[in-house]
Amino acid sequence: MSDQSQGPGWWMASDGKWYPPASNPAPPPPGQFAAPFQPAYVQRSTNGMAIASMVLGIGVFWVITSILALVFGYTARKQIAESQGTQQGGGMATAGIVLGWTGLGIMAVVVAITILGGAARTSTGY
Repeated sequence: MSDQSQGPGWWMASDGKWYPPASNPAPPPPGQFAAPFQPAYVQRSTNGMAIASMVLGIGVFWVITSILALVFGYTARKQIAESQGTQQGGGMATAGIVLGWTGLGIMAVVVAITILGGAARTSTGY
């Protein structure tokens, strides 16, 4: 601030005084960069079909629960793969699939034993 101009860029305000030009901040020195980009945190949710698959797979003594465990498990694995990392629960879906197939296998063995046992009894006459 002065009563007379000090050079180019100085300007006179309404109070009759001369003011220096506005100073712009200096750019950062070469070789220095801004802070690195930090990706936004994405909260991962557990896929509901995966949970249902595992719960239904635990009920391996019922044919319908085993079939539903398989359907929900395969559907959950597909949804988790397509979610681009926003869903988790692949392990539960796999557990439901394994338990579903195990349940169907157990039921197949029980049915086979029942049929073969019934056939053996009728052939011997007892």
